[in-house]
Amino acid sequence: MTISRAPPLAERLILLRLVIARGASKLRAAVKIPLAAIEEWRRHPPERLLIAPQDIRTGDPTAAADIYAGYFAFAGKIVNAHGQSPFTLPPPSREWARKLCGFGWLRHMRAADTALARANARSLVKEFLALHGKPSTHPAWEPAVAARRTLSWLSQSPMLLEGVEHQDYRRFLRVLARGYWLLRRQCGDSLPGETQLASAVAMTAYALCVQGGVPLLKRAVAVLNDQLTRQILPDGGAIGRNPQALLDLLFDLLPLRQAFAARGLSPPRELLKAIDRMSPALRLFRHPDGALALFNGMGVTAPDGIAIALSYEHEHGQPVFNARYSGYQRLEAGESVVILDAGRPPPASSSRRAHAGCLSFEFSHGPDRIVVNCGSPGPQREDLRETARLTAAHSTLTLDDASSCLFAAQIGAPRWLGNEILAGPRHVPTMREDNAQGSMVLSSHDGYARRFGLIHERRWFLQGDGGRLQGRDCLIRAGGANAPNANYAVRFHIHPATTLTQIWDGAGVLLETPGGARLVFEAGGLPLAIEESIFLAAPEGPRACEQIVVYGASADIAEIDWSFAVQRSDSFPPTPRA
Repeated sequence: MTISRAPPLAERLILLRLVIARGASKLRAAVKIPLAAIEEWRRHPPERLLIAPQDIRTGDPTAAADIYAGYFAFAGKIVNAHGQSPFTLPPPSREWARKLCGFGWLRHMRAADTALARANARSLVKEFLALHGKPSTHPAWEPAVAARRTLSWLSQSPMLLEGVEHQDYRRFLRVLARGYWLLRRQCGDSLPGETQLASAVAMTAYALCVQGGVPLLKRAVAVLNDQLTRQILPDGGAIGRNPQALLDLLFDLLPLRQAFAARGLSPPRELLKAIDRMSPALRLFRHPDGALALFNGMGVTAPDGIAIALSYEHEHGQPVFNARYSGYQRLEAGESVVILDAGRPPPASSSRRAHAGCLSFEFSHGPDRIVVNCGSPGPQREDLRETARLTAAHSTLTLDDASSCLFAAQIGAPRWLGNEILAGPRHVPTMREDNAQGSMVLSSHDGYARRFGLIHERRWFLQGDGGRLQGRDCLIRAGGANAPNANYAVRFHIHPATTLTQIWDGAGVLLETPGGARLVFEAGGLPLAIEESIFLAAPEGPRACEQIVVYGASADIAEIDWSFAVQRSDSFPPTPRA
């Protein structure tokens, strides 16, 4: 896939603004460091832990057995320690080291529920304390890793501190305290948005759990409230627009709410409000098969994890259907569900995993997913992550195979800035109507206006009985300008479990699902191409699939009508309309 580049001057200005913003953020963070260091020096490490938050993530006892055998599988890499401490081995990747030092895997040791697993967990933590107990440039002391380790150690502390000597107990608390003060010093705008929020959660949990933490709690709660206000939108969506972020955050916020109750304290209102908003937002993205829609960094779904997170709230709660703040819509009728992206890209600091998928959608019928986006790959295929962010990896329209967003890497930004979205759709007006005939959403974006002088407008209409999804893609001249001719491709990526057969001499496609449903796709008699695609969000890894593509030129046909129509089991696909 080729990438259209912005004019050189515009690129330089964008990059300059980015560097200035990051420099100012780092300067603000540097000013806080001496003050936090003085306060850390004045305070003694805590004497003991008072409570341990519950870890509601599920554990896998077989993973505990692998760890005991010396096999450490993280981030798509498996390392055999051969009897050595994993903390002394050269890590196969930095991400592997982050997962190791984040200690999220301790939940597997807890799930094994054996004396051997618990002893192994304590031994591994003791090795870490001896080798990486002080802040350094090692991945173990990156803020995101320190935040995850703090939450993991606090929740698993009953297992980790069972029967340990007083000296080891004190060392454990001392390293926990170092993690808190590191987060206190570095939590700010210089960090990615998701790391800022994770740091705020970890600092609050630490202040709640340790003896003498009350003086720290007010500051931690203030940071937490600020981050929740900024990053959880009024409709419950995450500012980074990734459905996975909601699930991960619920796994951290629900135990935090319980920890306040365990200390006899009222949880902050912002915490309660965020949880109440997030659960319906998470349901918006849920397909009937339990998987989450593949937008903005979403990859493989763990359906049991979603069920656990939602079980703590209203078991039969309703999803948000019109999430206008986070830019998503859900259409639902009969056995059909349509989930669509009608939002702007997130702010740069929260966009490192975001995709250029504006006006893309996913479509399910019954238990089967039909139209999908390619999704985000797992750690074993990091080489495909940036390709998956391009517009062509989504079920929407592209112009000249360009993306609707500009990524930092496309203009040669240094890697330390992160491959953020620097420019993209700024105006995404959306209108919705629901009545007895069905549900309609009309939206457009200007992500191609600067380069091509064209606005992409898309309309979806889901019939009231769910039997037909109609769509229309239009290319409209931006501001009345004389738009140059541009080649377009309207892509519909199809789930690998659905089979495709061309009919009507290439003017239609018959889709057959594992559940026995038969649908016909057509685009007003235009020729349709069936091409190779890839589905990156399968549990077993990337899978080959197919996509339906409608090609054309904006100067010839600037409006394309298309539809998916469910067929009765005894009917042959009808002849396409004239």
